[in-house]
Amino acid sequence: MAFPKARKALALTEDECAVLKAVQRSRSEQKRRTVRAAILLESFAGVTDERVAKKLGVSRGAVRGCISKCLQFGVEAALEELPRSGKPVVLPDDGIAWIKHVACQKPKDLGYANELWTYSLLVRHIRERAVAEGYAGLGKLSRSKLHKILTRSDIRPHKIRYYVERRDPAFAAKMVQVLYVYKEIEMVNELLAEQPSRELPVVTISYDEKPGIQALGVTTSDKPPVPGLHASHLRDYEYKRKGTVSLLAGLDLHSGKVIEIVSNTHKSSDFIRFLQALDASYPASTTIRLILDNHSAHISKETRRYLDAADRKFTFVFTPKHGSWLNIVEVLFSKMTRSFLRGIRVESKQELIDRIHQYFKDLNSSPVVFRWRYQMDELSIV
Repeated sequence: MAFPKARKALALTEDECAVLKAVQRSRSEQKRRTVRAAILLESFAGVTDERVAKKLGVSRGAVRGCISKCLQFGVEAALEELPRSGKPVVLPDDGIAWIKHVACQKPKDLGYANELWTYSLLVRHIRERAVAEGYAGLGKLSRSKLHKILTRSDIRPHKIRYYVERRDPAFAAKMVQVLYVYKEIEMVNELLAEQPSRELPVVTISYDEKPGIQALGVTTSDKPPVPGLHASHLRDYEYKRKGTVSLLAGLDLHSGKVIEIVSNTHKSSDFIRFLQALDASYPASTTIRLILDNHSAHISKETRRYLDAADRKFTFVFTPKHGSWLNIVEVLFSKMTRSFLRGIRVESKQELIDRIHQYFKDLNSSPVVFRWRYQMDELSIV
């Protein structure tokens, strides 16, 4: 009776072991590669094939096959699939073009309820219509093959990327106007750094509203973290709505301080109340320049009447339509949303208002001067 020859011991260099460990730990590698890397490392450590198979949840044949490939062809070949016999299936170019054409359409335009494709829906659609379109070879198209075709063509029909449409014909000119104001502020602030007591004839305020801040209350009290039991705060998913408020805030681009009011609305009367708060915050001889968007309250008859009658001089610099991202105060609002407002719960709407005032009081105790950097290097003031 013939006995099988003993298999040659697996020998790996330090570099090969490092590569295998990196593959095994990777979260982006294919599952089959991480398993094969683990097989080789376990075998190299002297673990038997049976124990390796049991530990990794694979068959002994898979373990033996992986090690044999490594002994015969090397580590990299052991991680991959060996070429199979038979002629690979080649999809026709016009068939691939048809797949791309379908993927670039919306499912709802082809009779489905979905707004975007899922891979399963797209595969099903292609398989069902392949023969009728003259591409019988696509009748058994696999999801992985479809993924490869779309990935190579840089098509992701299951995703959406958002952008802002430029609907203002004078967008570029208005953007430059705002950027020139930022450039001027940068120069003035450099002068203020040398002469801090200097009184400015014009102060610039970046202004906007943040409406719809929700006052949400809990139904049961939160539970604080308990070491060894739960690491984070525990909160019942239900909540109570207690109303909304609007924040009207102006960021002084020279000092970094914020002037703000909180209101139930953000109408012309609220904007005028904010202008009155600004008026009370600066010397009477100072001109107040506001960078703001094109909200109707900023240009209403009521607002214009107030500005015409005011003893103080106000000047407005408007951002382009759909260009409010050019306003620095949006950075402040973003920071506020991601920190202070994240997960906030209150007992009443008044508590929310009080905590908003406290938040800005804390900010103004150690203000930070915001600087605009986008396209600033392309500007020059002569």
